Amino acid sequence: MMKVLSVASECVPLVKTGGLADVAGALPGALARHGVEMRTLLPGYPAVMAEADGGRARDLGSLFGGPARLVEGRLGDTVLYALDAPHLYDRDGTIYAGPDGRDWPDNPQRFAALSMTAARLAAEGTDDWRPDVLHLHDWQAGLAPVYLSEMDATARVATLVTIHNVAFQGLAPASLMDVLRLPRTGFTPEGFEYWGQISALKAGLVYADAINTVSPTYASELLTQDFGMGLDGLLRSRQSKLCGILNGIDEEAWTPPYRNARGKAKHTRALRDEFGLPEREGPLCVVISRLTEQKGLDMLLDALPALLDGGGQLALLGSGDTRLESAYRDLAAAHPHVSVRIGYNEALSRRMLAGGDAILVPSRFEPCGLTQLYGLRYGTLPLVALTGGLADTVINASPAGLAAGAATGLQFYPVNADTLTQALVKLTTLWADRALWQKMMRNAMAHPVGWDVSARAYADLYASLSKTA
Repeated sequence: MMKVLSVASECVPLVKTGGLADVAGALPGALARHGVEMRTLLPGYPAVMAEADGGRARDLGSLFGGPARLVEGRLGDTVLYALDAPHLYDRDGTIYAGPDGRDWPDNPQRFAALSMTAARLAAEGTDDWRPDVLHLHDWQAGLAPVYLSEMDATARVATLVTIHNVAFQGLAPASLMDVLRLPRTGFTPEGFEYWGQISALKAGLVYADAINTVSPTYASELLTQDFGMGLDGLLRSRQSKLCGILNGIDEEAWTPPYRNARGKAKHTRALRDEFGLPEREGPLCVVISRLTEQKGLDMLLDALPALLDGGGQLALLGSGDTRLESAYRDLAAAHPHVSVRIGYNEALSRRMLAGGDAILVPSRFEPCGLTQLYGLRYGTLPLVALTGGLADTVINASPAGLAAGAATGLQFYPVNADTLTQALVKLTTLWADRALWQKMMRNAMAHPVGWDVSARAYADLYASLSKTA
């Protein structure tokens, strides 16, 4: 059986700030059906230690300023390794930032510790287990291939780095080179140097045996200056080692409480009541998102009149850029058919998916996106920008898509406020044809959004990388 250690900074159900946590939580179970034994290594945040504490422990000595242990616990049916280092992880605030919202100044050390422990676990193993492959997620695990190389263990253990979002690169001052125990020979443009700084993500991309990202289209986009965030040249040089594998969702955990449009209707009424929206003939659209320009929420402000003038409504749940938060609050105060909740609440997000007619995802770039997959699963038709995983998962209501009876949502391109406006007009037009809309809803709910195909792709990729007989 193939043995894989997944190394991530977050993982459901223990700790989550974004889609990375969903993927890290879903992969072990999905891969078990394909002959892969995946174990997960996480930082020992309080929520993680509450799950793992009391399990078998191994002393790691001093690690970046304090004592550390590797504690073995359980996460569902799989083994969880927790890096117990209270001086690094037992803190108030979020996993990346303090109560003031600013990144922890020692984040380079905190996640170098995670990477170093991953490399050590791969090189030395435990009493009864040693991985064949290290699966490293984003910059927080990006230094692991460097440390593995320094331990002379690359001949036996393969490494795969998954880019969930290339915009986050884990930059650190060059003055931390010795503190982070990095080889000075690697601090070059061909290594992990990035404009005079250390880039943890670049380190992973240079030193890993293979690279993947979370959709085929995003893999292609990363090779361009527009999307590569300064790493496109490196990625082009490693293109033969780069592939895109779509994320999936846990279809059991995300099962709608209805089977058809008739069943959905009562949830739509309940959602209008919860958000204080009056009854209206047009579609109830929902947004569940971080409020940032990356997510296109500034464009949506400009385009919303097309939805509202067409009889539609908007219910929004999200937080982020304070200017966007204020703008949406002001819009809700001025318009009876817009209602806004600032913050995040997973239970509410599920009610919004159940009650919404359409979900708006106008991202300027989106490596994969999970929100549109939840929308498909719930028959809440996604309106998405034609980028990244949004392009790979939604079948557009184009003339060809409609003629073939295959459409599951709407796409717009180029990604700007004018084309988003046109897409919202089209959405209200499609909504008026109730038979067509319900056909698209059935298509969406039948569209495969689970992990089976992608888990097989990961299993095949691990097998191709394995260095053990």
